[in-house]
Amino acid sequence: MKADNETNRNKTRWIKKDSTQAVLMLAPMLIGFVLFTYVPILYILRYAFYNSNGFRETFIGMANFARLFGDSAYWNSLVNTFILTFGKLAVEIPLALLLAVLLNKGRKGTGIFRITFFMPTVISAAIAGLIFSLMFASFNGTVNGILQSAGVISQPISWFSQKGSALFVIGFASVWNNFGINMIFFLMALQSVPKELYECADLDGANAFQRFFKITLPMIGPTFQVVLLNAIVGSMKMADIVLSTTNGQPGGRTEVVMTYVFKYFFGYDSRAIEVGYASSMALVTAVILAVTALIYMRLTKKLGNSY
Repeated sequence: MKADNETNRNKTRWIKKDSTQAVLMLAPMLIGFVLFTYVPILYILRYAFYNSNGFRETFIGMANFARLFGDSAYWNSLVNTFILTFGKLAVEIPLALLLAVLLNKGRKGTGIFRITFFMPTVISAAIAGLIFSLMFASFNGTVNGILQSAGVISQPISWFSQKGSALFVIGFASVWNNFGINMIFFLMALQSVPKELYECADLDGANAFQRFFKITLPMIGPTFQVVLLNAIVGSMKMADIVLSTTNGQPGGRTEVVMTYVFKYFFGYDSRAIEVGYASSMALVTAVILAVTALIYMRLTKKLGNSY
């Protein structure tokens, strides 16, 4: 009995020691998470009800929100955000999935293509925007040069002078910058699908189309849902790539919601610093993002239950 009691006491000491070590290891990360996530949120919640330039502040209640709901430029930037989000995802997600399916076949040389397709992901969004702004420049731009050499156009296209073409360039740059990481996620999911399922399908005479929609897509469904949600939220937070390609031009018509908020926070692009008004915009935008994500999760949950 004494030996058993001694053993239990030793186990208890080791458990306490391990728990203490775990707390000490996790504490810095948790403290950093609270400081850099929740504290800024609390500041934004406070400043939203003040007229503040970051140094002087005056309580004004709901005035910032009243101003926001009458600010057509903000709502236009929100519309642009949704156009870019759903427009580029209609290309980015199918492209990433298609490339993942092709690379998953294990043909010779697929490793080179995998690295090549993934490389744009390691480039920062701001640099990607600069690359595409140079490629689509009206004069001496690579794209106009190729189109003119091929006889497709006779005069250079001013890609950034019209809203539609400018949004196209931004979306193109964002797809190029992000499809690689989604391809890798899909590829990992595809590699986890048991090959026996495909062998059984072959015995039943299923064609490639049936194997994809009856086996592949349902099996990678959870990964697909996560990738799509992450892509939607990431696209709606797009900022760097817009600032480095169009900076909201022409005439603010390609502004997206995050660049619009950014310019009021920091007094960018000849605007006065209005921390209070920017905070109210950030709060409303966060609510819209949360509602969008919630709707998406509800829809995917119903879709998952239908299988």
